Amino acid sequence: EGHPDKLADQVSDSIVDACFAQDPDSHVACETCTGTGFVMIFGEITTNAKFDYEAVVRETIKGIGFDAPEKGLDYKTCEVLNRIHSQSVEIGAAVKKSKTIKPEEIGAGDQGHMFGYATDETPELMPLTHSLATGLGYQLTVVRKNGTLPLLRPDGKTQVTIEYEKKGGVMKPLRVHTIVISTQHDPKYTQTQLKQDLMEHVIKPLIPPHLLDDKTIYHINPSGMFTIGGPEGDGGLTGRKIIIDTYGGWGAHGGGAFSGKDPTKVDRSAAYYCRWIAKSIVAAGLAKRCIVQVSYAIGVPEPLSVFVDTYGTGSKPDPEILDIVKANFDMRAGMLVRELDMLKPKYKKTAAYGHFGNCARPADPDFTWEIPKKLVY
Repeated sequence: EGHPDKLADQVSDSIVDACFAQDPDSHVACETCTGTGFVMIFGEITTNAKFDYEAVVRETIKGIGFDAPEKGLDYKTCEVLNRIHSQSVEIGAAVKKSKTIKPEEIGAGDQGHMFGYATDETPELMPLTHSLATGLGYQLTVVRKNGTLPLLRPDGKTQVTIEYEKKGGVMKPLRVHTIVISTQHDPKYTQTQLKQDLMEHVIKPLIPPHLLDDKTIYHINPSGMFTIGGPEGDGGLTGRKIIIDTYGGWGAHGGGAFSGKDPTKVDRSAAYYCRWIAKSIVAAGLAKRCIVQVSYAIGVPEPLSVFVDTYGTGSKPDPEILDIVKANFDMRAGMLVRELDMLKPKYKKTAAYGHFGNCARPADPDFTWEIPKKLVY
């Protein structure tokens, strides 16, 4: 949560949620940047919602745990800058051509292509490398906030390397090759004690024992002391962690970030929808792995292209699976938003530990794209 880029993502999505809490017709493109002693929100918002932007920003910073200058930021004293202005009337007119427009006529908020991915190597149908990396990050936050390891500080990163066996297109995890954890900490923490505590309270509870062996490599704070963190250590910006937000490098990415955007922006909503399609295909037993791609033009409701690839793992040929997708999913920009119930204040919680899979957190019905659709074919 406390990595500066993820702080920025959470602030941006807190603004999205504040808008949607009062006005489901909000149009939001909220960016955040942060550095030593300040957080700035900027971008374009058109909404009927009335709220204290600065209070929302400060509450988000507080929730992450930045409550003292020595931690890299203090929600009580940091400068909060608001440079929000209204959405371009030209963009707004392209998306909604009139106030009475039907959902099926709403155009995409931008051009671009989006991807969704699923694999049967984990119960949540996500790559194991990604599930373990986000799980370790979540566990770092749990032990920091519940008092188990009170000398930890908010900033940190994780990475997991796994050795796989590949047969055809099927990926089978064999063992964890390397675990990397870099976490901010109080200067009182010795590196020896920190490593012992992270092994006992973060790694062992998260990593399945059968995947660890005497050759597994552990890099715990490989740079040594990490006391200067948060925005004091590195500047942060919305949308700079798009790979950990998605599949950890598996599948593909169209380049568009998620946080700070309302669902008329297909960068976000169509990527969620593609994940839903891919997960539904794998959950139905139609494939062991699957990637789904769509593309849009601004102002045009229907996708320009739809592509499915099962990496040779499909129980049916890919063209037949594509026909099943087209028969079961309405990919028009305005319709997919409603099918996944996206016009709600539910985005801040997506802004850390990944938007997909949700393995690190308790099951949450707001992650509608993680509930496979029963396919008819």
